[in-house]
Amino acid sequence: MNPFPVLLLAFLIGVIAGLRSMTAPAVVAWGARLHWLKLQSSLLSSMGSIVAVVVFTLGALVELIFDKLPSTPSRTKGSGLIARIVFGGVTGASVSLSGSQSMALGAILGAVGGIAGAFGGYQVRTRLVRLLNVPDLFVACLEDAVAIGGGLFIVSRF
Repeated sequence: MNPFPVLLLAFLIGVIAGLRSMTAPAVVAWGARLHWLKLQSSLLSSMGSIVAVVVFTLGALVELIFDKLPSTPSRTKGSGLIARIVFGGVTGASVSLSGSQSMALGAILGAVGGIAGAFGGYQVRTRLVRLLNVPDLFVACLEDAVAIGGGLFIVSRF
């Protein structure tokens, strides 16, 4: 596969991690489990294990609920941002490796995508709430759909 699209997908799965930190590893785990992503016999082969699928899927479901609570900490600070960077890196590496590209470069691009998704997603969500004059919950649910749909689109490209 051509390196540019693969590396772009590595960055974009990082953006998904920036939007919803647990959604990116959940869709990558499902992609690996369904053999859309070719991670067998690699350092990241465990992403396709049933344990990874269950843990990341449950984590993603919990995150989808907790994201809507007013007490949820900001995605752009502290542990929320660190999780997005780490999961962006891991999922970017997985996508890159599946496309026969550099795992290290995929990890870097995924981590950068995680930062971009965290800050960009926050800005877009905040501005859409103001612009459309709708409750945050409405835009948050749209963001959920973008994260899930975008993540599934990315992992199904292989």
